[in-house]
Amino acid sequence: MGLFDRVSRLVRANINDTISKAEDPEKILEQAIIDMQEDLVQLRQAVATAIASQKRTQQQYNQAQSESDNWQRRAQLALQKGDEGLAREALGRKKVQAETATALKTQLDQQSTTVDTLKRNLIALEGKISEAKTKKDMLKARASAAKANEQLQKTVGSLGTSSAMSAFERMEEKVLQMEARSQAAAELAGADLESQFVQLESGSDVDDELAAMKAQLLGGAAPDQAKLPGTTASTPTDATVDAELEALKTQLDQL
Repeated sequence: MGLFDRVSRLVRANINDTISKAEDPEKILEQAIIDMQEDLVQLRQAVATAIASQKRTQQQYNQAQSESDNWQRRAQLALQKGDEGLAREALGRKKVQAETATALKTQLDQQSTTVDTLKRNLIALEGKISEAKTKKDMLKARASAAKANEQLQKTVGSLGTSSAMSAFERMEEKVLQMEARSQAAAELAGADLESQFVQLESGSDVDDELAAMKAQLLGGAAPDQAKLPGTTASTPTDATVDAELEALKTQLDQL
């Protein structure tokens, strides 16, 4: 294969590829309908011209046939009058008109066949154009749907890397973090409140225990009762009790 053939094939391939990519189905369908309608107009004109020509040929044929019949009558008339030469002349004219009529009849038959063919082609083209218009609307709708679906798929495919989607995901994560911090703060507040109530409840028990101890100390300790820290085995005095009470208060304050 020569270099020129290879380059020529490459150029034609690139041109065809460029044209194929540039073709818009909706526009091509519209243009195809326009082209078919132009062909229809031309075919109608051709049919009209053929019919007009057929009519002229029919008129010429009728005229030639009429002239042939007329010269036939004249030849008979001349022969009846005894003018054989005039009859011969009339028959010669009749022969010319008859031959013309025969030729015109052949041409007329051919034209009739041509007109019939053109009429059938015209009807067929009209039917194809009507069908093409119906299909055009359907194909345009399908092409539009295909374009919309393709655009949707491209949009969906690009969402993962688009800045808008990334920003949306970041904001979603930020909202989740804010919710988590809010929930943690609420839990901590609830725990602190619970600890305060526990301290109050435990403080009440200590106060009860302190009151009981005061009652025991004021009423006197039993002989078998355990000795309090910092006292002797003898009966505690008021100063000792006060010292012990202050010591217990100090311990309670340090809790």
